Amino acid sequence: MPPSRDEDLDWLYGRSPRPPGPEPTRVLPPAADDPSAAPPTPSWDRPAAPPPDPRRVDPGCGRTPRTPPPGRRPQGPAGPPPAPPTAPGGRPPRRRHPVRNAVRALALLVALALAWLVGVPAYAWSQVGRVDDAPAGERPGDQPGQTFLLVGSDSREGLTAAERKRLGTGKTEGQRTDTIMLLHVPPGGEPALVSIPRDSFVDIPGHGENKINAAFAFGGAPLLEQTVEQSTGLRVDGYLEIGFGGFVNVIDALGGIEMCLPKAIEDRDSHLDLPKGCQELDGTTALGYVRMRKADPRGDLGRVERQREMLAAVAGEAASPATVLNPVRYWRLSTASARSVRLGEDTSLWQVGTLALAMRTVAAGGGLTLTVPVSDPDASTSAGSAVLWDEKEAAAMFSDLARGDTSDLQQYVR
Repeated sequence: MPPSRDEDLDWLYGRSPRPPGPEPTRVLPPAADDPSAAPPTPSWDRPAAPPPDPRRVDPGCGRTPRTPPPGRRPQGPAGPPPAPPTAPGGRPPRRRHPVRNAVRALALLVALALAWLVGVPAYAWSQVGRVDDAPAGERPGDQPGQTFLLVGSDSREGLTAAERKRLGTGKTEGQRTDTIMLLHVPPGGEPALVSIPRDSFVDIPGHGENKINAAFAFGGAPLLEQTVEQSTGLRVDGYLEIGFGGFVNVIDALGGIEMCLPKAIEDRDSHLDLPKGCQELDGTTALGYVRMRKADPRGDLGRVERQREMLAAVAGEAASPATVLNPVRYWRLSTASARSVRLGEDTSLWQVGTLALAMRTVAAGGGLTLTVPVSDPDASTSAGSAVLWDEKEAAAMFSDLARGDTSDLQQYVR
């Protein structure tokens, strides 16, 4: 029996050996170099395919597909989902993160606030005036802690006739010290603010015995510093001076200062007429309050107590949150202070920061405020009525300060 068609092709698929006989003829496509071969029809000569009928019948189910309305995405497996929208440049649009954006905005505000808090004092520091305060002669050696000499000058320099009348400063020429204080910051313990009565009768190098405020008139800051160092045995590490006009400007920049008066004050020389109790004092009134002496039965001793009280109140108000958080007040105080004070040539920014922190501590009640011990507040001297120190107690107090020890100074508080 002849082999079937499938059996006859088994040899071709490797299922059986090739049968004997001639090889079957295979039809090959015409060669590319055959001239008799018909050339392929170009694509542009081919008939175009007819457009698809939108209502063609699906041979699979016999239903006519519905055309989706314009703007509506077709449903079902009609094709791949549309690509997400892209921003200009081919990038996908950025997703919004409200929390992250809020954190970034808050960080920016904090950075700007810090720049303001640091930048304003830095600018003010560049405007501060300097004064040569280096004393001549032999000086005390280095001592623990730091001691600052704070001077309120009664110089009328720069004040017009109208301002002198308004401030009640008179027409006295030259300059003297209306206020002399020592602020000692020990290595440990409480800072101490010590008032030196301006009428203290002391020896002024090269000028003999006189009231201590005359040293400023004779030789300015250097001679006053030399006189203080010689009289107390303390080495002065920093110097700060403020005049009448500067004092008023600082108080006004703070918007006034609150003081509580134990009794009413009426003093024509100081232009004061104040009721008893707590009240807000502007710069002019505050100046009259700290300078008043004739209406105070304690004279110069009562005066230095009011000066310490006022200085502590100013320091406390300047360091309050109301000043730091109010940009207008912060700017006015910084610039007014820079224009109003003069620093010693060697007084650094670091020392001013130390002084400010110590004054803030004193204002908060964490420091000591006292006056040089006095034996006679109204002694008759070659310079007229003057204040005599209690030499024994004064020497003991200054000795404690020279050792950087303020733990026993409470006994000198009067």
